[in-house]
Amino acid sequence: MEVAQLKDLEEDFGLAKRRYAELRRQKRIFNARNRIIGGDTEAWDVQVCDQKIKEATEKARQETFAAEMRQNDKIACISEDRERRDRKNLCKAINDFQQSFQKPESRREFDLSDPLALKKDLPARQSDNDAVSGMQKFMGEDLNFYQRKKFQEEQNRDWSLQQQREWKMARANQKCAEDLYLKTRLQFDETAKHLQNLESTTRKAACTAVKEFNKNQALESAEKKIQEKKQDQEDNLAEISNLLHGDLLSENPQQAASSFGPHRVVPDRWKGMSREQLEHIRLVQKQQVQEKLRLQEEERQRDMDWDRQRVQRARAALLLERQQQCQQRDLRRALDRNHLSLAKEQLSQKKYMKEICTNHLTEDYFAQFNTRSR
Repeated sequence: MEVAQLKDLEEDFGLAKRRYAELRRQKRIFNARNRIIGGDTEAWDVQVCDQKIKEATEKARQETFAAEMRQNDKIACISEDRERRDRKNLCKAINDFQQSFQKPESRREFDLSDPLALKKDLPARQSDNDAVSGMQKFMGEDLNFYQRKKFQEEQNRDWSLQQQREWKMARANQKCAEDLYLKTRLQFDETAKHLQNLESTTRKAACTAVKEFNKNQALESAEKKIQEKKQDQEDNLAEISNLLHGDLLSENPQQAASSFGPHRVVPDRWKGMSREQLEHIRLVQKQQVQEKLRLQEEERQRDMDWDRQRVQRARAALLLERQQQCQQRDLRRALDRNHLSLAKEQLSQKKYMKEICTNHLTEDYFAQFNTRSR
C-alpha cells in the first residue's frame, strides 16, 4: 500500500484546479451564446437594437392594422344593424299598409272566398233572404246583381282613379327629384367651370409674371456682364501699368524693408541677402555645430556612467537572487525531510491500527464460535 505524500496531494490539487479552470475556460470560449472573445460586441448591440426597433415597428404596424380591422368590423356591424332595421321598418310599413288599405273585405273576389258567405246568404226567390235550394238560385242571379255590379264598377273606378293619382304623384315626385338633381349638377358644373377658368387665369398671370421676371433678370445679367467685362479690362490695364512702373520689376532693394523693424523683411519683395549677412550666418552655424558636438560628448559620458551603474546594480541583484534561491532550496529540503518523517509515522500508525482491528475481529469471531458451540 502506497502512502499519499503531501507533495502528491498538492500536485493532485493543483492538477484538478487547472483542469477545472480549463473546463470553465472552454465552456466560456466555446459557448456560442455567451462568447464575446473575437466578436464585435458593439456591432452585436447595434444589431440587437435594430432588431428591437424592427420588432417595435412591426408591432405598431400590426396594432394599426388591428385597429383598422376593429374599426371596419364596427362600421360593418353598424351598417348591418342599420340594414336590418331598415328591412324591419319596411316590412312593418308593408304590413301596416296591408292591414289598413288592403283588407280582405275590400277585395273584388272576397264574396267568392268569404268564410261567412253561407251565413250571409238569404234562401228565397221572393227576395234574396228567402231559403231556397241550390238549384233555384245560382251565383250571380241574386236580386241585387245590378246594384252589386254597379257598386263593384264604381269601386273599380275609384281604385283605378286612386292608382292613377298615386302614379301621377309618384311621377311628379320623381320628376321633382330629377329636376333638383339636374339643377344641382348644373350648379356644380358651373362652379367647377368657374374654378377652372379662375385657375387658368391665375396660371396665365403667373406665367406672364415669370416671363417678365426672367426677361428682366436676363437684361440685368447681360448688363452686369458688360459692366464686369469693362471693369476687368480697366483693372487689367491698371495692373499692367502698376507692374511696369512698380518696384517689383524694377528690383528696388528698399521695397523689401519691413515696417516692424530693420531685422525683418517682406518675403514677397525680398531679393536675397548681402555678402556680410551670409558670412555672419556661416559663422553662427559653425558655432552651433561646435556647441552640438560638445553637448553630444557630454551626453555620451553621461550614458556611459548610467550604463556602468546599471551593470553594477544588475550584478548585485543577481547575487541576491542566487542567495535567495539557495535559502529556498535549503528550506524545501528541510520541509521534504519533515514530510517524510511524518509519512513514516503515519504509516506505522496505520499498521498499528490495522493490527489492533485484526485482533479485535479475531476475538469477536472466536467468541461467537464458542457461543454457538455451547
